[in-house]
Amino acid sequence: MAASLAVPLPALAQAASGFPLWELGVVGVGVSQQAYPGASERVQQALVLPYLVYRGEFLRVDRGSAGVRAINTPAFEVDIGFAGSLGSRANDITVRRGMADLGTVVEFGPRLRWNLTQGAGPDKWRVDLPLRGVFDLSNGLAQRGVAFEPELVFSHRDADGLNYSAGLSTVWGNAGLADTFYGVTAAEATASRPAYAAQSGLIGWRLSGSVSRQVAPGVRLLAFGRIDSVAGAANQGSPLVQQTSGASAGVVLTYSWRQSAERAVD
Repeated sequence: MAASLAVPLPALAQAASGFPLWELGVVGVGVSQQAYPGASERVQQALVLPYLVYRGEFLRVDRGSAGVRAINTPAFEVDIGFAGSLGSRANDITVRRGMADLGTVVEFGPRLRWNLTQGAGPDKWRVDLPLRGVFDLSNGLAQRGVAFEPELVFSHRDADGLNYSAGLSTVWGNAGLADTFYGVTAAEATASRPAYAAQSGLIGWRLSGSVSRQVAPGVRLLAFGRIDSVAGAANQGSPLVQQTSGASAGVVLTYSWRQSAERAVD
């Protein structure tokens, strides 16, 4: 998702041959990031949550999402799944005071994954092409639009437990999604916040990276960072856009409490 307060859980993204078929554990996340791309204010979150990973041939609960993998070949995967991200309160963001909160959202839809690098080597390149409807969990699953986020990803996994990855993506949205984050109605307009009709198109650019390592049996520590930019975006002229780019950073600590003896196929 483009603009709500996403809580990334890349420490759980380890679905590969040799990993347990399922894991049950606890994850702690601390993150500081822009309230949404283009915001000048930051939002901090700290969460401790249980997690479940299931790496079945078709049913997948992993990589921060859940769903059904319909096609699985060495080069291509197609799945239909869910993902989600947290929101932020309008009163915590000066320029949005008096407007509706950015609610917690869930996304649902298909994703095509193109594995550019195949085989068992430690270095992998892939392209992810998710197309998902966005629904506001805080408002009775009201539809907020459609998001498309093509992403090029490089990942590396060492035999000694060191993993790192980097990704470059663009986020595109229809008029409904753009309006959720950048539109200002006449009733919401003020002297410093004129009315604005948001447009469909490019919402922003995203450069992300993470590095993780197993620090004890069943315990993994991960640090991640991300730069979001709205340079050249369809709604860069919105009064809710206060700066072109911004950075996010955080840490994730996972503890695998229980896991299966059976290993995942891939």
